[in-house]
Parts: sequence; structure tokens; C-alpha cells
Amino acid sequence: MTVKYAEVWDLDILFPGGSDSQELRLHMDNAAPKLDKFETTALNFQVPSSIEDAGKIAALLDEVKDVMLHLRQSSAFIGCLMAQNTEDKKANILQSETAALGARFQSALQKIQQDLTKTENGVWNKLLEEASLREFSFLLNEWREEANLQLSEKEENLITALSVDGYHGWSQLYDMLVGDIKITMTVDGEEKVFSVGQANNLSSHKDAAIRQESYEKLEEAWTEKEEFFAKTLNSIAGFRLAVYQKRGWENPLQDPLHINRMKEETLDAMWGAISKHKQPFVEYLNKKSELLGKDGMDWFDVDAPVTESTQQFSYQEGADFILNHFDKFGPELARFSEQAFEKGWIEAEDRPNKRPGGFCTGLPLTEESRIFMTYSGSMSNVATLAHELGHAFHSYALRPVHPLNRSYAMNVAETASTFAEMIVADAAVKNAATKEEKIALLEDKVQRSVAFFMNIHARFLFETRFYEERKKGVVAASRLNELMDEAQNEAFAGGLKSTHPHFWASKLHFYITDVPFYNFPYTFGYLFSLSIYAKALEEGTGFEEKYMALLRDTAIMSAEDLAMKHLGEDITQQAFWEKGIALCVKDAEEFVALTSSMG
Repeated sequence: MTVKYAEVWDLDILFPGGSDSQELRLHMDNAAPKLDKFETTALNFQVPSSIEDAGKIAALLDEVKDVMLHLRQSSAFIGCLMAQNTEDKKANILQSETAALGARFQSALQKIQQDLTKTENGVWNKLLEEASLREFSFLLNEWREEANLQLSEKEENLITALSVDGYHGWSQLYDMLVGDIKITMTVDGEEKVFSVGQANNLSSHKDAAIRQESYEKLEEAWTEKEEFFAKTLNSIAGFRLAVYQKRGWENPLQDPLHINRMKEETLDAMWGAISKHKQPFVEYLNKKSELLGKDGMDWFDVDAPVTESTQQFSYQEGADFILNHFDKFGPELARFSEQAFEKGWIEAEDRPNKRPGGFCTGLPLTEESRIFMTYSGSMSNVATLAHELGHAFHSYALRPVHPLNRSYAMNVAETASTFAEMIVADAAVKNAATKEEKIALLEDKVQRSVAFFMNIHARFLFETRFYEERKKGVVAASRLNELMDEAQNEAFAGGLKSTHPHFWASKLHFYITDVPFYNFPYTFGYLFSLSIYAKALEEGTGFEEKYMALLRDTAIMSAEDLAMKHLGEDITQQAFWEKGIALCVKDAEEFVALTSSMG
């Protein structure tokens, strides 16, 4: 191995000194005068009355871009500090400060959006034809549409101001509660103290007793703090529903569907198609439990390895594996990913006090990304790393696009990531050296389908029903357990012997306040990327250019228009989704066939 990639990311190149960074302090102090100027601009902004105002709007957009990039740079950096060390108290304080700056920016922007809605339609259409504004027509129309759905400028400003401590504060409290949880266990003959993220990684440990013990100890921790988590979840949902009610939005899905730029028919078609094709995955779960010597699938065994030969990859081996298979798809993806490894954009070290989960965040001023995860050597970890590199590549593909046209929604955000993950997973199965290895790798692929079609469906069902009950009042922790149990049994189509009733407390996604219903976009991205992947297989490395063109359009059109333009498909119909599901069904059936003589 000629190159040794660092497992700890380089943040000092951005702002040296972490939460004590003088450069970061200066950067945040410089945000204040920028915001003062922007607030004055917003205050003095007049409702456009003729095409002569095109120049003023273009200048305004330039100022919006400048402030937005400045704030996002510090916000992303502080998010990295908090993830790498949950005990970094200074980073918590900095996060509160940057949230307050963001709220000020949002309020000023809302005033501008309200003014744009008052523009007479004829004038508006002519303005969008002007050369200086043409490329921003989707964004500007979206701003007008959003402002029309909202309350008055004064009321929206009040909501934004109160949300810093009254809404986002609950999400930050959740991170602190989880960061405080420690699990002590003896693993591989050594007593260790695990964070939640490290304990979660034990769900794929080869020792059944360790899997069960880590699950039970975490379950004890969730149970012990369930009232805190229930209060937090109820408060986040209560704030959200109160805002929706004031705006006259009856359906809690209206907001996430708007954010994801997709229609409810599309969402219904997707879940409808999935619900019709769950049996092969139930058979996979039954077969897996049989291979594990059990009479049914327990929650803590869903991620269990089924063969002794489950390959372990050092971080370097995992990186080389990813780069090798990315290169077979397209040179740009491989070159970009190699750069991410070489430049220290990835935080992968397995150590205490890290936040659970994985993410990719963009630093727009330096046009870099940072990837966060806890790498422990499983194929699943390699897939997660490929997934996050896919997110980073999406940002890279958007570099030629104006910064204001880069804000893509979460459903299409999950497309590039799951596409990258699929390249690696598929290649791994095809290149397996032995039958046992092929079974292990194929199973890793099927596990992802189970996650997207069953686990995430359970999250969606739970959240939909929770919101309906929350409209009537606070939902008790015991009832949240019941709702989760029901949702998991339904989403797994009876394929589970035991469920995870406290999953609502353990899953960070329910507590993210930036995006409501942080679940269905994952499944959308997974199936959407399967269609793109099928086209990539047909066309070979020449497809990469078309793929990057699709990624560049993700922020300037609806999900339905994007699919029609680049894939020629109507995604409001179940037929589209069934094509992707069929590929996943083949994997599940192949797994059952390959293991028929085992167990």
C-alpha cells in the first residue's frame, strides 16, 4: 500500500484550533456587519414594479449568496466539531450563536420573499425573462410560492426568532442526552466503554450474545431516559404543528413534500409499490433467522452476519476497494474521491465521544466537503463510506452552477449517495472469491433493501400516526412505544419475532428540526438511483457526463420534472418504482437460493 490515508479529518486547514479558533471567531464576527447590511437592504427593498427593477433583484441575489455562504461555512464547521467530540462544550455555545445569526438571515430573506409575492404577475413574468434573472427563475418562483403559503412577514419573523430556543433547542438537547449515554461491555475479552454510535456498530458483531447484550443495554438506557426523549419529541412536533395550524396547513406532509419538491401522488405510488412486493424480503428474513439458528427474526439480529467469512477491511483496504470500483463507473468520481481521502476530508476513526451515525457536510466558501462516520471494518462500513462520498460528489458536480442554484432537496440528495453505495455493493458481489463471501456481500445488499423498504417505512408509518395523535395532545412514552411496535410489525410485514419499541427514542432523524419527516427521502433516493444505475450499466463509463448533468439539475426542478427530463419516466406511477424494486427482489431471491442448503 503506497498511500496511507488518515482516519481523522483535517479541520485545521479550515479554521485552526477547533472551538478555540481565532480565525473562526473572526469569521463569525464578520458575519454581523454582513447581516446588518443585508437587513438594511431587505428593509429598503421595494416591491418590483417594472422590468427596470431586474438589476436591483440581481444585486440583491448577489448579497443573499454572500451572506448565505459565509454563514454556512461556519455552521458546517461547528457541526463537525460537535460530531467529532460530543463533550466539546464551546462548540455547543458556538452552535447557538450561529443558529441566532441564521435566524436573522432567514427573517430578512422572508421580508424580501413577501415583497416578491406582491409583484404583479405580468411584471413578474417579464422580469424572469431578463438575462440577469433567467437562471434564477426556478428559485425566485419557489420563493414566491413559499411566501404565499406563509403568514405575514411579522408573524413569520416571530416564528423564526422563537424557533432558535423554542424549537431547534430541543434538537440540540436530544444530541446532548444521547452524547451523555455510555454503555460498558466486555467485547473480545476486553471491558470497554462505548458511545451510542460505537454500541450501534455492535449490531453486526459476529457474536450473537454481544449483539443481544448491546441491544439490551441500549434499550435500558432509552427506557431510563424515555420521559426526556418523549418530552423532546412531543415539543418538536408540538411546535411544528402549532406553526402549521397558524398557516392553515392541515396535512403534516405538506411541508416535507414541498421541501422535497415532490407531489403526494409520487410518495403514495412509491409506498404502494413497495407494500405490494414485501414477501421476498420476509422470506429473506425467515431464511436468515433459520441460518442463525433461531425460530424467528429478532430486531437485534437484523444486521447480524450470516457467514463466518464476513470480510473485514482495514480503512486503507476499504478506501482502495471504493476507488477501484468507482473508477470502473467513471473517472471523475474516482479522482474526486481519491482527493477526498488524500486531503483528509474524512473522519472515520473508531473512538469514544463521537456522535452516532454518518453525514457529509459542505463548506461552500472553500468548495470542500467533510465526511463523518465511525469505521470499524465491516462491508457495511465500506458501503456507508461510499454513500457519504456520493454526497460529496454531488456537491462537486454542482461547482459550475451558481451557489443559489445548488440547494437540492433531501430526496434527490440521497440519489447520488445511494448510487455510489450501489456501485460498490454490486461490484463486491460480482467479484466475490468464494460462495461464502458472495453470500455475505449479497446479504449486505439485501440488508439495505430491508432498511429502505421496511425500517424506513416503519419510521414513516410511525411518524405519520404520531403527528395525527399529537394534534390532540401530548403522546405518552408508553404510547410512542406502542406506535413504534405497530409500525414495525406492519412495515416488516410480520417478518419480525421481536421489535424495537424504543426506536423512536434511539433514532436521531426524528429529532432533526431542519427537515420534517427525515425518512421517506432515503427510500426515494434509493429507488431513484436504482433507475439511474440501470442506465449506467447499459451505457458504461460514457454515462458519467449525463449523470453529472442530472445532478446539476437537482436544485432547479421538481422531482417529477427531473425524472421526466433525464430518465423519461413518470414517477407518479407505481410502474416506475416497481422497476427498481424488481432488482432488489432478485437479490433477496438469490440470497435464499444460495443459502438453501445451509442452516
